[in-house]
Amino acid sequence: MIKIALIGAGQRGNIYAEQIHISEGVEIVAVVEPNEERRIIAMEAYDLKNDQAYTSSQDFFDKGKIADAIILANMDRDHYIDAMAAMDLGYDLLLEKPISPVMSEVMDIREKADATGCNVIVCHVLRYTKFFSEIKQIIDSGELGRVITIAHNENIGNFHMAHSFVRGNWSQAAVSSPLIMQKSCHDMDILTWLVGSESKTISSFGDLTFFKEANAPAGSSERCLQCSVSDACRFDVKKTYLPIRGTWPATVISDDQTEEGLLEALETSPYGRCVYRCNNDVCDNQVTLIEYKNGVTVSFNLSAFTDRMGRTIKIMCEHGEIRGDDVRNVIEVSKFTSTQSEGYSQRVIHPAIVEGGHGGGDTELMEDFIRELKMKSPSVDNRSSIQKSVESHIMSYAAETSRVTGVTVDVDDIKASIISKG
Repeated sequence: MIKIALIGAGQRGNIYAEQIHISEGVEIVAVVEPNEERRIIAMEAYDLKNDQAYTSSQDFFDKGKIADAIILANMDRDHYIDAMAAMDLGYDLLLEKPISPVMSEVMDIREKADATGCNVIVCHVLRYTKFFSEIKQIIDSGELGRVITIAHNENIGNFHMAHSFVRGNWSQAAVSSPLIMQKSCHDMDILTWLVGSESKTISSFGDLTFFKEANAPAGSSERCLQCSVSDACRFDVKKTYLPIRGTWPATVISDDQTEEGLLEALETSPYGRCVYRCNNDVCDNQVTLIEYKNGVTVSFNLSAFTDRMGRTIKIMCEHGEIRGDDVRNVIEVSKFTSTQSEGYSQRVIHPAIVEGGHGGGDTELMEDFIRELKMKSPSVDNRSSIQKSVESHIMSYAAETSRVTGVTVDVDDIKASIISKG
């Protein structure tokens, strides 16, 4: 029996732990969660006793090695200490992204994994989706020739931005991480995987333009439930959370998903604040230009100013192009013609739909992780091993450096500076 411990019983941690709980030959044997409500819910969900639940990571690690692996899904800036302590004890890790917001810590975690032989898998779930796997197969087949350039968009969704990155846990870069690191190391990773090359130079531009006090409606209040103009505001919490009781993101607000329970929580919760009067400082839009060492160029647009959450991509190759929309689960493959009047050659692909979040990527990732634990195969062979995942974090760090300084960044110089500081 493979034994797994869960550190961080929030939404992401539970998504992974639930997959463990229903898998044969694997069991959750401990949970570490400082929040009492979440800890109790996890104990009930995974049939844990009081002596299997911990309020702090230190209490858990003081017990020595009591499991085979850990799902590490606590807050970004807690990853480093817990990952290093876990590997000192010989634990394999499923590590939520970002690895760490601090690049020297990212490199330390990779070096520790190499030194200890611990299997560290980063939750870059997009590599495991049928959607992006299908696109990767089309590129690698060579039917359209070499990739020349890519236009890729991460559409955050206006409501998701307001919930997670304005009112929520990831609203301040110093507390969590810059938006492009927290939200889009996924995209840096998937682009690098598709292109098949390390990045060479990066330029990035963006700012916090909308979710700030200067844009607050006249007569608005600090909190929605006391606001006299909330009826005219799309971010009013009654509109945002009450219609979706029982589902994300309403479930983040309170365990009591009745209307009365949500309203009571929103009276004092950070999620009840006016989106224009929060202490947020991360970007709400960012454009990043990437030149890869193999000559491929990419424009990446990260934006809150979209209606839906999802990704759209256009890959322009020598002999044709690929267009994809992961929300619609549609990939269009077109081959170039001699003239505009010539018959149009296109095929439309609807990738297989797999149950689970991120287009089935969460499920596929966990199945891969469980399979490797049972086979004891080295992490470097995994699709999202720590060794492969570091590049995406360096790119995110380089993009944020460029955005802040206004300078085009040489990625090898960034790597050298990180190593020298380490």
